[in-house]
Amino acid sequence: MIAELGHYFLILALGLTFIQAIFPLIGASRNDGRIMMMGESAAYGQFFFCLLAFLALTYSYIISDFSVAVVARNSHSLKPLLYKISGVWGNHEGSVLLWVTFLALFGAMVAYFGRNLPKTLQARVLGIQALIGLGFYLFMLLTSNPFDRLVDVPFEGNGLNPLLQDPGLAFHPPFLYLGYVGLSVAFSFAIAALIEGRVDPSWARWVRPWTLLAWVFLTIGITLGSWWAYYELGWGGWWGWDPVENASLMPWLVATALLHSAIVVEKRDTLKSWTILLAIIAFSFSLLGTFIVRSGIITSVHAFATDPERGLFILIFLAFVIGGSFLLFALRSDKLQAGGLFAPISRESGLVLNNLFLSVAAAVVFYGTLHPLISDAVFGIKSSVGAPFFNTIFGFLMIPLVMMMGLSVHFKWKRADIKGISQRLTAIMGISLLAVVMTFYITYGGEIMPAIWLGLGLWLLLSTAQELAGRIKLFKVPLKNSLQRLMHQPRASWGMSLGHFGFSIGLIGIIATSSWSIEAQKVVRIGESIDIGDNTLTLNDVIAVAGPNYSAVRGIITVQEKNGKIYMAYPESRTYVASPMTTTEGAVKTSLAGDFFIVIGEAQNQDNWGIRVYYKPMQIWLWIGASIMVLGGIISLSDRRYRVGSPEGNKTNEGKKVKRKSIGKKNHAH
Repeated sequence: MIAELGHYFLILALGLTFIQAIFPLIGASRNDGRIMMMGESAAYGQFFFCLLAFLALTYSYIISDFSVAVVARNSHSLKPLLYKISGVWGNHEGSVLLWVTFLALFGAMVAYFGRNLPKTLQARVLGIQALIGLGFYLFMLLTSNPFDRLVDVPFEGNGLNPLLQDPGLAFHPPFLYLGYVGLSVAFSFAIAALIEGRVDPSWARWVRPWTLLAWVFLTIGITLGSWWAYYELGWGGWWGWDPVENASLMPWLVATALLHSAIVVEKRDTLKSWTILLAIIAFSFSLLGTFIVRSGIITSVHAFATDPERGLFILIFLAFVIGGSFLLFALRSDKLQAGGLFAPISRESGLVLNNLFLSVAAAVVFYGTLHPLISDAVFGIKSSVGAPFFNTIFGFLMIPLVMMMGLSVHFKWKRADIKGISQRLTAIMGISLLAVVMTFYITYGGEIMPAIWLGLGLWLLLSTAQELAGRIKLFKVPLKNSLQRLMHQPRASWGMSLGHFGFSIGLIGIIATSSWSIEAQKVVRIGESIDIGDNTLTLNDVIAVAGPNYSAVRGIITVQEKNGKIYMAYPESRTYVASPMTTTEGAVKTSLAGDFFIVIGEAQNQDNWGIRVYYKPMQIWLWIGASIMVLGGIISLSDRRYRVGSPEGNKTNEGKKVKRKSIGKKNHAH
């Protein structure tokens, strides 16, 4: 009964989506407020019924209703409750339903938070959001119905992929989908602006919070996925340039560029066409990620579908949305008037250059991800693009990108004093170069590039700190006054500083853990030891343990560190009941200096066990840096000047205009 209700709710949501897609656009073209208002009501109703459908599927998982086909294929009665719930989106059908639910949520948010937008703009945004939703509803109901019933109900389900039964993977997909779907709002604003032929600072102020919200969710989702890969897959790696990993990185890179480009539109009323184009590309990459995951054209632990029919449907939808939006851009971009001019050395120029580097980086990932597929399909040649390609290209792109990030925060709008800036940054440049030389000396015999990248991370960290110190006039006024200035900094400025701080800290962590990791692997008897660096690990025993839906062997290992301290580590190798698959649960000892990562392998005989040990220097700096970036985004979102609102005002019943609400003082630091 619950499954039938869920199916019925989805059909109702589809009907309301159709209303939301048609009437607001008609009302906007006629400037008819009564017709446009239908979009708001339809958006609320669509989200309500879609949420009910999602809850119905979740309930089917919780009670293990194996008459529902997707539950039988992807759940098991012995699974812990957390993984029963996360199993809802741990498969193709459920993940599409989650996507559509989030799309409906963002539509309802536009209806609620955009009530002060110009009515025609809000109506068009809601209509475009619904047109996107129509495609996904039809895809789901025609090819991927999550409520399909089984005639022969099995006694037990097949279970969820054991690799996905992890807290990191329980929360990683929802955050990633929130980021993907959040970019649909920026896309809808861009298409609405093209239809109206108007992009101005107010438009940029409206679109920035939605882009920033999507960027925050994408950052959280990517970080959780990297964290999961780090400790769950058993090789101590946090990124493997998997096509599905790349699918999440591409929209993140373009969304980062879009955020900075929108700042230029807001502050200087220029780069309008470029900003619109970035909004279209960002969401296009989100749709491309959907195609990669669900088309069956790749093999990945992240990928769900292998049905060509589904892939063809998504490909047609992808071509319609992306092709249509680019066609509209080609026809209407000339309507967007150019804005103010700026000097070659200015804040605007710095942001444009960073946009260029980020866009090239996204293009490189796009090429590397799809090249093997295109080569095979068009030329019949099997080829592969692996980590060396991506690492090399990104390594060189990082140099000018980070250099410009450290410089551009000191540039003023319209025209910058390069002589004064160079004098202020001389000491920081010297410290960064000294760090490069010292790092290369300490690691003599290794590669020079890690030392250069480490110096770049330090350069950005110190440059951001100096820019903040300049804003609060540190050491130029009494310390009490500097602290007061610090507390009264605009939240958007805090967001910028924290974002750059987090990026620099994460960059330093990435360089250290990628360049100077140590690995040791050995088959040892119980009682034998293995050395890694100045640390000694002794295998004391291996015992059998039982989990809720798995059996495991657990190693009991004593670790003696170089400073004489001793601690115990308990790595596990698990075999799941429903899916007889073995996974590793590494024992990780974390500190600011680095991680000890211990994995126990299969038994060679009764007393011999394979042990792998990794030392990952400064690994936690990556997670700390990403967390600081997310914190910066959240703080910036809380700045009231970037809440969605219209400075246009509304009319009273007497026909008099309500005065424009104050947006707040302009922020001179992005």
